[in-house]
Amino acid sequence: MSKSEYWKYPSPYVERWRIQQSHLDHYQHVNNVAYLSQLERLAWAHSNSLGLHFTDYAELDRGMVIRRHELDYLAPCHLGDELECATWIVACQRALSLTREFQFYCPRRTQTVFTAKTQFICVSMTTGTPKRMPEKFQRIYGSACLEQAEVG
Repeated sequence: MSKSEYWKYPSPYVERWRIQQSHLDHYQHVNNVAYLSQLERLAWAHSNSLGLHFTDYAELDRGMVIRRHELDYLAPCHLGDELECATWIVACQRALSLTREFQFYCPRRTQTVFTAKTQFICVSMTTGTPKRMPEKFQRIYGSACLEQAEVG
């Protein structure tokens, strides 16, 4: 199977994640907190690759904070597994919010083991109140957003 056949959407941003002992829970499966940490790392890495860094957030007094997570654990992962972790921006309501989807694929098992959907909202970093996305966020995140036809 080619990579394009197992990804939910085309052109993902992908990083590899090798499961270490510190990622495991008492059942010797990857802990849910480890998945959440990986989502955060992946989202930041993708934003950085698009040209947005935390320094931009601080300079513009804006941040994209999580409003809602949907997490689906499809198969357990274990010590030594190496996952291909993908993300896409699937919706960008340029005034205030954006939505990312995530898919973690295990080549050893040839299956998707985890998916997630996260809605972010733009806030002032100094007050924490919702604020309109700066033009730079709208331009960069908006240009990375998948077309609605691809997501549907």
